[in-house]
Amino acid sequence: MAVTTFHQATGSIHTHGCRSSFGFQNGIRNYSVNMVSKGFGVDARLIARGNCCSGSCRLSVTRASSSHSSVADPVQIPSKNNSSDSKKKPHETALILIRHGESLWNEKNLFTGCVDVPLTQKGVEEAIEAGKRICNIPVDMIYTSSLIRAQMTAMLAMTQHRRKKVPIITHSESEQAQRWSQISSEETKKQSIPVIAAWQLNERMYGELQGLNKQETADRFGKEKVHEWRRSYDIPPPNGESLEMCAQRAVAYFEEQIEPQLLSGKNVMISAHGNSLRSIIMYLDKLTSQEVISLELSTGIPMLYIFRDGKFIRRGSPVGPSAAGVYAYTKSLALYRQKLDEMFH
Repeated sequence: MAVTTFHQATGSIHTHGCRSSFGFQNGIRNYSVNMVSKGFGVDARLIARGNCCSGSCRLSVTRASSSHSSVADPVQIPSKNNSSDSKKKPHETALILIRHGESLWNEKNLFTGCVDVPLTQKGVEEAIEAGKRICNIPVDMIYTSSLIRAQMTAMLAMTQHRRKKVPIITHSESEQAQRWSQISSEETKKQSIPVIAAWQLNERMYGELQGLNKQETADRFGKEKVHEWRRSYDIPPPNGESLEMCAQRAVAYFEEQIEPQLLSGKNVMISAHGNSLRSIIMYLDKLTSQEVISLELSTGIPMLYIFRDGKFIRRGSPVGPSAAGVYAYTKSLALYRQKLDEMFH
């Protein structure tokens, strides 16, 4: 699959004599696209599964955004000249990370950890909004934790996807479970997306703190001690996991199970938790143990990476705020990320 990244703009596409893979007819449609330069006449290269189609289209720009570029799903536009297709594009795939929407215990300010709690109404809305942001990015596989709030977020997000494929959870608990969840119809495979739930992507275990109110816990044990448990890299709460311990399982799973899928050309979405995703981002962005403890992830905000030539390139949140709205930086981390961005641009 080829991926092209440009500066993002929102406008209206006038299609002539073509029908997209999503089924809309000729006419004027609002569509978030990437453009090479300003102006009404652009030569657009849009992404298709397995190939690219080039063509001319008229773009009436109605609103520009300073957000990072995103990967777009195909809109087929007839081309008068295919000569530009002869130039081979680098092999690229998309990786989407989403922290689940607000959970019931997030709302109550309780330590949640590995306790299985559902989304609040706000969390449901955040998941749907996340789906709108990624609706044009191809998704071939979905990985979630074994916890319902992450799975709900993935399912709700995919209801907004323009390809309208059905997420189907696969099971590996036993041979019988594998047989029961196996899809044998080739036509059904084309219309569905496999969802793999893995405990390795679970939130870190908060031990004796799980279920306790965060403010009451700080009053009881002292703010400094609770801050140490929550924000240090290698100090776990009583009978719980440190971020380092969470990172060991989450990153190992990413390297062994998810990265090979990206290498094979699959576009992957991961719906998980604050600490398991922080661990993976630490690996992707090569953050130090000191830098990662300053990293905060907003609930329900997707993060896009491009996997190209064995490297992960962060593109921020698709069709939304810049990365500063997704990551809460320390000054040193902001400078660190700026240097990396300069290297990749």
